[in-house]
Amino acid sequence: MDRGLLTLKQGDIGKVKFIDAGRHATRRLYEMGFNIGASVKVVKNDRGPVIVSLAGNKVALGRALANKIRLTLD
Repeated sequence: MDRGLLTLKQGDIGKVKFIDAGRHATRRLYEMGFNIGASVKVVKNDRGPVIVSLAGNKVALGRALANKIRLTLD
C-alpha cells in the first residue's frame, strides 16, 4: 500500500515508491534525493512545510509538493 508523504506523522519512515507530479517537479525532487527506494523519515508534519530526513539531511517541502511523493511504509 502506498501513501502520500503528507499523510504520514512525525517519526514515520517510508521508502519512495514513485512521484506523481509533472516532469519539472519530478526532476527537481529526484535532484533533491527523492529517488525510488530512498528512505524518508518525517521530522515535522503539522502546519507549514513538511520537514523530512533524507540521506542524513533535513529537507523542507511545501505541502502540495510533499503530497505528490508516494511512499511504502517500513
